[in-house]
Amino acid sequence: MAACRPLQRLSFSTASPKIPDFAFAFDIDGVLVRSNDPLPNAPDALSFLQHQRIPFILLTNGGGKPEEERVADLTAKLKVPLDTTMFVQSHTPFADLDQYKDKTILVCGGDGDKCRYVAEKYGFKSVVIPGDIFCAYPEIWPFSTQFLPYYQPFARPLPKPILQDSPSDSLKIDAIFVYNDPRDWGLDATIILDILLSHKGILGTMSPRNGDIKAPNHGYLQDGQPPLFYSNPDLWWAAKYHLPRLGQGGFREAMEGLWTAVTGGPERNVELYKTLIGKPYRMTYEFAERRLNSHRKHLFSNQIDGEVPPLQKVYMVGDNPESDIRGANSYKSPLGTTWESILVRTGVYQNGEPAWSPKTIQPGVWEAVKWALDQNKARYELDLRKILSIPGAKMSQ
Repeated sequence: MAACRPLQRLSFSTASPKIPDFAFAFDIDGVLVRSNDPLPNAPDALSFLQHQRIPFILLTNGGGKPEEERVADLTAKLKVPLDTTMFVQSHTPFADLDQYKDKTILVCGGDGDKCRYVAEKYGFKSVVIPGDIFCAYPEIWPFSTQFLPYYQPFARPLPKPILQDSPSDSLKIDAIFVYNDPRDWGLDATIILDILLSHKGILGTMSPRNGDIKAPNHGYLQDGQPPLFYSNPDLWWAAKYHLPRLGQGGFREAMEGLWTAVTGGPERNVELYKTLIGKPYRMTYEFAERRLNSHRKHLFSNQIDGEVPPLQKVYMVGDNPESDIRGANSYKSPLGTTWESILVRTGVYQNGEPAWSPKTIQPGVWEAVKWALDQNKARYELDLRKILSIPGAKMSQ
């Protein structure tokens, strides 16, 4: 095999801007890694962009860990230096919901109580998880009693008890957040339903308005119940198993089915009000664009005087047509930035006609980067196609 020559840093022609006016957003699972294993050439693709000072962020519907922990894990796997300024998880935008930070919230999903710590790092002061409620009242879901030894080491005392005869003194939940895929669907679904059917979010109560055919939505969710937030709509995600596995979107669909059954069936059409974030939803893309512009400004702050020129284009590289491609195709930037989608075949999508058509389909992330840079080759003096065609090329130090 021929020896690979080191890559040189790209130089801009005198007629070109000093700072690239494009950037990248990469999904993680199915694009850069699959379970614990880096995908072929993913480290080289990120290293190349860093070496050439072309900005990028990682934009994932995954979560369940603090951003610092996930970034450290990815840095170790990919052998590429990363930091939290270039990283957006599915639940990262929850950090902006200041109106609930002094309230009592229920946080569902994730391993152990990691999502509680994530919420607390975001500034939420009173965080309850289903395991706390279950350990205090195991009868709330008797089919999980064999899991008590799992919950007990990290369960905390509840801020207030659940008092059947004194609801005014009982635990009240002001917002429900699904941060990550629930591990105990039955327990989490039961507690969420209890709260959504309650009077004003007070555990152990039942709203007298439920089923009122004269009221909007047949009386459901008309009695001060708390809002419900989901952080990840993905039905499927690319795990280590050769077939995609159900994601948080699977739990949400199950909840929709339960809600329909509990509220009288499909003929009643009682809506389950909720807020969805994560790709493909606008709130996540707006947050990601702010994060990318902040990272870009920091990256070039010492290079020029004054403001960094506006970002014109973002290439979204993903493996899931329903989230990555749909989100990039649908997003209308308030700043006028154009988002273009690139679909790779290393994750959820493998073959066939995708539900949402990308700008291009590429075998993997390395080819996706090559394709995007080739679209901008006129801005550079060097022949990008020649440089990027070197298999397994490494960065010069």
